[in-house]
Amino acid sequence: MAADSGGLTTAAAVRVRNLHRSFNKDGGVLNGLDLDIAPGEFVALIGRSGTGKSTLLRALAGLDRDVAGHGRIEVPASVSVVFQDSRLLPWKRILDNVIFGLRGADAADRGRQALAEVGLAGRERAWPYQLSGGEQQRAALARSLVREPQLLLADEPFGALDALTRIRMHALLRKLCEAHRPAVLLVTHDVDEAIVLADRVILLDAGVVDTDVRVELTSRSRSDAGFAGLRTLLLDRLGVAADAG
Repeated sequence: MAADSGGLTTAAAVRVRNLHRSFNKDGGVLNGLDLDIAPGEFVALIGRSGTGKSTLLRALAGLDRDVAGHGRIEVPASVSVVFQDSRLLPWKRILDNVIFGLRGADAADRGRQALAEVGLAGRERAWPYQLSGGEQQRAALARSLVREPQLLLADEPFGALDALTRIRMHALLRKLCEAHRPAVLLVTHDVDEAIVLADRVILLDAGVVDTDVRVELTSRSRSDAGFAGLRTLLLDRLGVAADAG
């Protein structure tokens, strides 16, 4: 049975209560998970493989209706999702990808503005294959944010990018989120990425929240002692030595 979902009646952007999800009779992936995300809050979700990170994201996106489970999910009416691959339609030009499904006489103008925000002004007529991997993910972000979502879900959006491009995308994502102020849930395997980007880092284990820590603004800098301390804490909870992370 799918979880109930609908518009929120309180100030929270996301509220999840007692969420269970199972793919077979041997055990659940999510086992009574509770989660709140405030409007405009950026939350990073980490954890070992199989702990339910992507399962939770898909539940919030309403993409798991055929999966067994129950619980209460409340999300805003406007939700956008960014995946590890850009999922651009190869037969549509970049602007047409960004505004695909967008209604209104000003859709093209809004799409051009969104592309300019992500540094792709002038590439409106390009085909997806003409863009680099990083540029394709920029276009995917533009496609999500042009809709002004109240909740942005991102599932390993930078996992396929090289290290330098990832760093550039981190700065772009923070800038875009500060401008548009959606609530954000980012799924990542990268502890450093989680600390650099998020207001809160949540670690899942055995399908429930194991650790929930707030990131101070100064701790987003890798040169700050708070960054090192938080990194050590999270790697320890993951069972990974800090010098191996």
